[in-house]
Formats: sequence, C-alpha cells, structure tokens
Amino acid sequence: MPDFSDILLTVDYDRTLTAPDSTIPTRNLEAIGYFMENGGAFTVNTGRSVPMSRAFLDKVPTNVPLLLYNGSAAYDRETGMLSQLHPIGLDLWQTVEKLLNWFPDLVVEVQGVNAHYRFTPNDRWDAFCAHNGCAHAFAHPGEDLGPFLKFSLYGEIRDVAVSDLFEGKAAELARMDEAERFLGRQFAGELEIFRAGARIIDCHAKGVSKNRAARELQARLNRKTLVCVGDAHNDIPMLEGADYAFCPADGVVAGRFPNVCKCADGAVADVIYEKIPEIQK
Repeated sequence: MPDFSDILLTVDYDRTLTAPDSTIPTRNLEAIGYFMENGGAFTVNTGRSVPMSRAFLDKVPTNVPLLLYNGSAAYDRETGMLSQLHPIGLDLWQTVEKLLNWFPDLVVEVQGVNAHYRFTPNDRWDAFCAHNGCAHAFAHPGEDLGPFLKFSLYGEIRDVAVSDLFEGKAAELARMDEAERFLGRQFAGELEIFRAGARIIDCHAKGVSKNRAARELQARLNRKTLVCVGDAHNDIPMLEGADYAFCPADGVVAGRFPNVCKCADGAVADVIYEKIPEIQK
C-alpha cells in the first residue's frame, strides 16, 4: 500500500477541484478518500470565505483545516474555530466608504466569518449568495462585521452561478483591469490584490497568500512535502512556493506549471494517482 504520510496536498476549489460548471468530478472525490486513507493530509486552499465554503463542506472530505480567504485564515470544520488569522490593518468602515465612492458601478462586498455583506441594494447579489448557500446581509455603517479579512469588487452579476464571474465582455474586463490598477495604487504597501476571476477582485492584508497559509499549515502538521494544485492567477504564489505544483490543462496559468488533465476530467485525481507516486520514487 502507498504511504502518503509525509505529504500535505492543498488544492484550489473553483475550476481545480471542480469542473467549470461547479460540479465536483467523482474521480476527484474517490482519489481524495484514497489519499487520506493512506496517510495523506488533504485540504482545500481557496479564496472562498467560511460562509461561501459551506456549500461544499458536506461534499469534499478533508482531514486538516481548510485554508480560506486566499490565505487570510485557516478554518477547523469540526470546531468552527479560525487560526492563522491575518486581518487587514485598515478601518473597515472607512475603507468601505472609499470603495463606494470610487466604484459606484461595481458591487462592493466584505466577506465576514458569519456572512457576506453588501452596502447598497442589489437583488442579483442576494440571489447569487442564496443560490450558492452563502449567508448574506445588508450592513449598516458602524456595525461590527467581525475580523476584516477580505473585501471584494464584482462586475455586473448576471447569473447565480459562480462560473459566470470567470467570463466577461471586453468592456467589462477593461473596467476590472482599471479598478485593479487603481486599488494597487491606492493601497500600495497595505493590501494584496488578487484577480480571482474575470469579474472578481479580492483584497487581503499585505503578505497574505495561499502559499503562506499552506506553509504555515505544513509546519503545524510537520509534513515533509507540500504539493499544490491550482488554475488561476491568485494560485500563482501557492504554485510557485510549493515543493511540487500542478495545474489543470485548461487552467488560466497552465502555461506556467506542469499540467495534469482538464479540471472536469479529475485534475486532482491525476495528481494523487500519477504525480505523487512519481515524486515518491
């Protein structure tokens, strides 16, 4: 029997563990079970928050804390406790006020521990959150929204599926590019800014990354080897910092890292069944 007890495997969720339609290939789930049964430590390493991750908690087996908010926190699904916290060092409400003034055409969202929060009326955002099983609420100035771990900007929300945000018209992409550059200038030295999808910009504390979170967890678990799988720009720090990194063949950054099959065909399973045994030879 194989022995994976020296390995921590962390994988991105959307379009890495899942297919483009947000379903999880059965092959991936079977492979994860096999990996953990043989001593491997497995978790999801995602930009999703605690509320947004609840949609897959009963579907995806893990045996170590989830790495959430692009590395801003680790979440123990059994105890509900957060660790490895790296909050944004800015005043939440002052930051929200600035964002609403700068980006009246975009959706401003703060992703809290208990819910996602919006600050202007948006029925489509409500429907998007509800469809994805994410607790959500309208927040009023001065309310305590918990640790300030992440805020996001969205382009127009046209569909309730997460996958819709990974595509955009030319004018929309240009607008998101402009907003991303503007945030970079305004918060230089204070924030990490990730383009999580074509019409999504995520912002976190300086120094936060999926790689930092994975390495912190690896040290806690005393695992010798870190293997990571991801597909998008916000995965680059994790992939560059891993001992071994892989990308689905249809990933946005597939040209920069060793490839496995397309995400819909079970990219994570390819890593477990084929790539990790090669590493161990």
